[in-house]
Amino acid sequence: MAKSLISVLVVDDHEPFRRFVASMLAQNPELEIIGEIADGLEAVQRAGEIQPNLILLDIGLPGLSGIEAARRIRALSPSSKIIFLSANHSQDITEEALRMGAVGYIAKPDAARELLAAVEAVLQGKQFFRSILLAHQIDGDQETRKHALLRGLAPLQRHKGDIVGHHEVLFYSDDQQLLDRVSQFIGAALSSGNASIIVATGAHRENLMQSLQAYGVDMVAAIEDGRYIALDAADMVSTCMVDGVFDPVRSLQNFGNIILKAASAIQVEHPRVAVFGECADLLWKQGNPEAAIQDEKLCNQLCKRYDVDILCGYSRDNVRGVSDEEVAQQICAEHSAVYHR
Repeated sequence: MAKSLISVLVVDDHEPFRRFVASMLAQNPELEIIGEIADGLEAVQRAGEIQPNLILLDIGLPGLSGIEAARRIRALSPSSKIIFLSANHSQDITEEALRMGAVGYIAKPDAARELLAAVEAVLQGKQFFRSILLAHQIDGDQETRKHALLRGLAPLQRHKGDIVGHHEVLFYSDDQQLLDRVSQFIGAALSSGNASIIVATGAHRENLMQSLQAYGVDMVAAIEDGRYIALDAADMVSTCMVDGVFDPVRSLQNFGNIILKAASAIQVEHPRVAVFGECADLLWKQGNPEAAIQDEKLCNQLCKRYDVDILCGYSRDNVRGVSDEEVAQQICAEHSAVYHR
């Protein structure tokens, strides 16, 4: 007997982000999108009619806010599980979402990393609120900690206390693995109206552009709006070196100016900039691992100064011996999360 599919209703007024969500959910063959809605009132009506197993619900909807829509949906379709997807990180809104009985809440810039994990957790009867726990620094907020623990949620532990934004690293075996992860990371940012900066090799920049278009991102509009900035990693490295030595002051200024330029093009509330970089990987390949580690420390400073999330990419080919493994360990220590593909 064929296993029944899990019905999903996607509610968001931003079409590119709906397309992105659909492309993410398509990775799980057990999920079936049975409706894509752009209006809060229509979402309530459709939920009552089709009784979906799962609803992915934006908060800033026209006609009726996602919070009020959730309240009405719970009355009409009480068995539907609701995960909020929102660019809004305010504590008042997120606490109201909790009171509405939501079983998950994801910040849109984190959707590429967290959406599938959230869906899996919710379908297993668990709750998923990782983004808002990080946003409100639950490990330092006793009232929020108490509220979360009463709901059976474990506080999210920060990897390093001095890393404010997400600063993650991917060690990959082939280019397709890198391309898939970066496409999700950058696609989520652009689809939610935020900005992105790519500092990569020429081949990776070209392939990423094609991959993002395949994800349904309007790359022409993103480039024209100034929300997508692509730079050559080798050129960027050269601007950060003085007499062959990595200059952290110059680097911080150079990257800071680019981040501010990208951020100025964002029109949504709570803007963030997603940055993918290969400068440190290039420095390591050039035989300068010390500079690569300095570059990663610089990224942590950028996360403290600006509203950025950074993903760094490293080829596994860099690690060829014991000394390289030690370098890799030092690099991993500078990141909030480490992924191996």
